[in-house]
Amino acid sequence: MATSTTRGAAVTAPAATSGTTLLQRRTLAVLRLATGFIFLWAFLDKTFGLGFSTPAERAWLNGGTPAQGFLNSPGVTGPLQPFFVGIASPLVDFLFMLGMIAVGLAVMLGVGLRISAVAGSLIMVFMYLAEWPFTAGAASTNPLVDYHIIYALALIVVAVFAAGDTWGPGKTWKALPIVQKYPWLI
Repeated sequence: MATSTTRGAAVTAPAATSGTTLLQRRTLAVLRLATGFIFLWAFLDKTFGLGFSTPAERAWLNGGTPAQGFLNSPGVTGPLQPFFVGIASPLVDFLFMLGMIAVGLAVMLGVGLRISAVAGSLIMVFMYLAEWPFTAGAASTNPLVDYHIIYALALIVVAVFAAGDTWGPGKTWKALPIVQKYPWLI
């Protein structure tokens, strides 16, 4: 049983990893590391233009606009296109890149998994909706479940099962006084 305090009252709940085997916890840790690396890699490639999805001349450090570049591209389609084109701005570039590095590092480290799951899932849902996979000829090969949805689900699973406790400082993080005071930081 895990105990946390919320507004002065002790709350006891079963630990998310109770009843799981070592192999299951390690498998979740691998999922956590792989999912975190997806976000971290996106940040690195877009920042430095490593040539995988972002050429060097379009790197953020070279004046590239990672979110604006996507939001103003032909890849953004469907009835929400005017909304996404309308929010394209340097602020959205900054927030997108901040989200990529924050979610990537937190998930890889295994800390702040709840907030990372929420933030990362929101990013993925926005990207999913921007590409509007619900019409024939869309970039996605499946109109309901594409990689954006799978990444969001992976983030949720990692958070629910406390995957940061294995091969990460999740247990230590949860014991910090500030995290005890604000459990949403778990």
